[in-house]
Amino acid sequence: MIKEISSVNNPLIKNIITLQEKSRARKKDGVFVAEGQREISLAIKGGYSIKTLLFTSEILSTDVSAFVTETTDIIKITADIYQKIAYRASTEGVLAIVSSKITGLEDLKFQKSNPLLLIAEAPEKPGNIGALLRTADAANVDAVLIANPRTDLYNPNIIRSSVGCVFTNQVAMASSADIITFLKEKRISIYSAILQESLPYHTQDFTAGCAIVVGTEATGLSQEWRDASTANIHIPMQGEIDSLNVSVAAAVLLFEAKRQRGF
Repeated sequence: MIKEISSVNNPLIKNIITLQEKSRARKKDGVFVAEGQREISLAIKGGYSIKTLLFTSEILSTDVSAFVTETTDIIKITADIYQKIAYRASTEGVLAIVSSKITGLEDLKFQKSNPLLLIAEAPEKPGNIGALLRTADAANVDAVLIANPRTDLYNPNIIRSSVGCVFTNQVAMASSADIITFLKEKRISIYSAILQESLPYHTQDFTAGCAIVVGTEATGLSQEWRDASTANIHIPMQGEIDSLNVSVAAAVLLFEAKRQRGF
């Protein structure tokens, strides 16, 4: 049965606005908001549970049945309400309340004996996190680990900038210390991307299980990662600047690893 909401003062509509704006509300309720056909489809493909689906037939041109299960509440809303609750006005008239996934290091599953991981230490900008997740999806890495996280994974900007790749990657968050311990227990080599006292990235062998570690563009990686590294690596710069955007750097490093593995 499809319900209808026609007032912006409806409690559910107010709650969605709060979920879009406040990390604390997302964590407390264990849900987040995803909008757009591609993002919702990828969330379903990634095993996420769609609790509530809201759509406006004034914008959405496809059948909503592709985005729901037997336990999903389906609610029809007006275009005006959709514009009020949508984080992006250009999405296709469909929005979902989705149950969060809490993935710890112990929950990660690797299908290969030589997994390739991407690790980002303390990324601050949701846009950079989204871009890293998009890069990780393109390289088909085995997992993305966020060390010492400073924002929650389901920030609307992360979902938007990752174009839904937040749902296509295995993602776990933990402290740097716990991740380093995990990598060593799994015998996964650590390659930390830093400028000082490092080797050109293309001189290293990435064919065994390994983790590519990147830091913030402002401060780079902490000493903790430098000390834990199998090798510290850098991308030789041939111009006037000495660094790249973190997602660009991650792409260069990951695809070198993929090249060595024969893709």
